[in-house]
Amino acid sequence: GLTSQQLDEVMKSGEPAKKLTKIFPKDIIRVLTDDDGQLQALRYEIDPETYLLVEREHGQLVAKELKHLIETRVAHGEGTIESSLFLAANKADISENIIMELAGIFGWDIDFALDIRKGDSFKLLYEEIFRNGEKVKDGEIIAAEFINDGEVYRAVRYTNPETNRTEYYTPEGKSLRKEFLRTPVNFTRISSRFTTRRYHPVLHKFRSHKGVDYAAKRGTPIRASGDGKVVFKGKKGGYGRVIMIQHGSKYTTVYAHLNSYNKKVRVGKKVKQGQTIAYVGSSGLATGPHLHYEFRVNGVHRNPLTVRLPSSGPVPKRYLADFELTTTPLLAQLDLLTTDTQVALAESE
Repeated sequence: GLTSQQLDEVMKSGEPAKKLTKIFPKDIIRVLTDDDGQLQALRYEIDPETYLLVEREHGQLVAKELKHLIETRVAHGEGTIESSLFLAANKADISENIIMELAGIFGWDIDFALDIRKGDSFKLLYEEIFRNGEKVKDGEIIAAEFINDGEVYRAVRYTNPETNRTEYYTPEGKSLRKEFLRTPVNFTRISSRFTTRRYHPVLHKFRSHKGVDYAAKRGTPIRASGDGKVVFKGKKGGYGRVIMIQHGSKYTTVYAHLNSYNKKVRVGKKVKQGQTIAYVGSSGLATGPHLHYEFRVNGVHRNPLTVRLPSSGPVPKRYLADFELTTTPLLAQLDLLTTDTQVALAESE
């Protein structure tokens, strides 16, 4: 109900009002008018931390960009897997974003499409972001533990004081970040494994299968499994649409049967680990949507599920004391959490 004259007055209320030139559909703008229809105040949320407030002061509108009171609190969660990781997280009242982050942290050592077992358990400390006393979103995981088939994996977050880069490390200071992701697609089933003799469903004959097929819905994002350079993008016989990435001089990864590409990915351009490069499809000789993924070392095909993945560097020796000082209290808090599995073990004893 505001007039063009009132809107003009708003835009002349000060530099912060220019934020209103970058609004989007579904953005909410709150206005307050008096009984005579004169605009008294306008409020617009710029982002989760700041907002625009235009108020009438001494008869004139004045625009201000103000900050919300942002507070970070530490929360915890734990659970035991009965049927799936997502159901266990839901039961533990842990958001999908946090559980996806958990899978990302341990994704270099645990294949969450293949390795998860009933009875596996997890516990974690993570941040919650509050605005003016009200929770608005989850932050990042601070420390976590995942027990997979009896083997314990632990991670703590640490920021290198020199580079200001934040990563996840083992309690001993070894990086959990490998040069390659174990799987380039999230939470899928393996429809065909690496083998020297496999019956091809389209050609109807036995031939070697030098990769792993991950069945997934058409359009599922495919991530680059490591930093590298795109050396091929296009159609390649029975592979259909393909992307090949060179990682240094030793490693090459291949992604085939794609539905479409990320338009920003071009031959000769660099890609980052975890960057979406394409989407699952069934181009080429394929009976249904899936990703055919190959991992080559010096040109030789290796089994992506079992090949040993090189790791990133550990915490520099000069920062180990700071690392221990920072992370020891986090691990102590993690130890105070008791998973359902540990309770059951204690009761059985």
